[in-house]
Amino acid sequence: MKVAVQQEDLQLLAKTLQEKLLVEVSTAEVFEVKCAVNKDELMILTQHESDVIVDAQIIFAVIEEVLLSLAPHREQRVQCFLRVFGEQLPYAKCFLALKQTGGWGAARAGEAGGQYFSTISSSALTYSPSIDEAEEEELFDPFADAPNLPTSKPASQIKLILLGAALVGIVVLGGGAYLLTRPCVMSECKEIQNAEQLKTKSPQLMRRAKSEKELVAVQQQFAAASTALNTIPSWSPRYQVSEELKASLSGRSEKISQVVKALQTASLATQKVQTPAYSLEELQARQHLWRQAIAPLETISSSSELYELVQGKLLNYRVRLHAVNQQIVTEEKWLKKLRAAKAVANAAEKREATAKSLNDWQKVQSTWLVAINALNSIPLTNPGYQEAEKLLVDYKPKLVAARDRATKERLAVKAYQQTVSTAKQAKVYEQQNQWLAAATYWDQALQTAKRISQDSLYYTQAQSLIKPYSAALKQAQEKLQVVTNLQQTRTDLDKTCINGIRICTFSIDNAGIIVRLTPEYDQIRQKNLANPYSANSKTAVDVTNHLQILREALAVISDNANLSLFLYDSQGQVIYTRTLGG
Repeated sequence: MKVAVQQEDLQLLAKTLQEKLLVEVSTAEVFEVKCAVNKDELMILTQHESDVIVDAQIIFAVIEEVLLSLAPHREQRVQCFLRVFGEQLPYAKCFLALKQTGGWGAARAGEAGGQYFSTISSSALTYSPSIDEAEEEELFDPFADAPNLPTSKPASQIKLILLGAALVGIVVLGGGAYLLTRPCVMSECKEIQNAEQLKTKSPQLMRRAKSEKELVAVQQQFAAASTALNTIPSWSPRYQVSEELKASLSGRSEKISQVVKALQTASLATQKVQTPAYSLEELQARQHLWRQAIAPLETISSSSELYELVQGKLLNYRVRLHAVNQQIVTEEKWLKKLRAAKAVANAAEKREATAKSLNDWQKVQSTWLVAINALNSIPLTNPGYQEAEKLLVDYKPKLVAARDRATKERLAVKAYQQTVSTAKQAKVYEQQNQWLAAATYWDQALQTAKRISQDSLYYTQAQSLIKPYSAALKQAQEKLQVVTNLQQTRTDLDKTCINGIRICTFSIDNAGIIVRLTPEYDQIRQKNLANPYSANSKTAVDVTNHLQILREALAVISDNANLSLFLYDSQGQVIYTRTLGG
């Protein structure tokens, strides 16, 4: 921006001089003027074609007239050169020392008492540079980068310029006056004085600042001073000083900007920590803000005017950063537990899909329990709490279902094992011919097998036991019935074979009921048969009738027991036989 302003001013001066020469010098139809600044001196180069004859004295006089009309504020040294297009060295040059006599204000107002003059030293028309001068010119050409202005004017334009010479002169001279009346060109330089004063007291201003607002106020003073220095043109003798001052103020302003930006970042971080963080990302963003605030402040050296302010802030910011770091460590711990709970839940779902035994379902249940306990341990203040709550809503019903299924399988296993154990005991009773006990156990085993849940893993195995257990129960019940009947037969036989005396004895086997009369009963029967008409004839009749009654009673018992009957006397002779169906 600064270079652009300088070039713009120099172009305007060159254009002013070129237009003035076109008016004053009739042979200058092809003519060019360039301006540059070298070591606080204004340098003016006038160029023309080789076939144009130019009066150097007139050219320099015109240039001097223009410069004097610009009313310089102070002494100004000017070098003027004449050169042919295409040549490297000028063939003529002059030195102008513009000086002011009298009061500047009066002269500027056009009043008496202010007069300007120049001291001219010219090489006239016969200028021929020495070897040293030629080498100097060859080594340094201040016009090498100066922009070219149009070198020709249309005839109509030249005529207009000539016809309106008076008006053009006023405009041109006004423009030239603007150039040399720019700040710090020909007058005192308050911009530099103010900037130097600000530079001197800036350390104290920066040291006194205790807040971001106060630092910004100091920075604004630097900016205002730099803006004022930007108005100093490049040909001003104070230009280099202004550049150094701007660089110094800019460096101090950059330091303030560095600190202000850090303070603003810390202020933003402070605002954010007023509300709880609901995710690790939020905590990491806060951590990043504190680091951004701390890092530039740590670069401020102990010799800096801002060091005291920075150190007070740094301690606080580091404490805040440490607190955020601790939160992140804690958050990562709970997030790790949250991720672990999810992984355990996934494992529970996979086990559930392939569970084929009570042990499998118990593992499913315990796995869900581990996941839920992990989620329950996440505290309410942790950012992962809300997600944990959502997962618990999903996981808890699955734990209940797994627990119910494990309980159902445990009961099924217990019932199945009890069924098998009861059936085994029933077989033992069968071997012992304890048919009542056998039938009871077979019935218990059968009923237990039927109670096993249909959705249990043991349901199919239990169903395979129902048919054989039902057959075993039926067989045991039939055996029990036989035994019961046999017992009743024995009871009936006991009652029948005793009537005051033991009348008979009996045995029962697969062949049937074998009844034997006792010798005592046989003797009584034989005596009565031998003396039927004795004094005890009535007894004989009774014995004969009793035998008939005995036979009939034994026949009834034989029918009830569904067994054949064989009646023998005490000597083993058959008295009565009754076979099944006979």
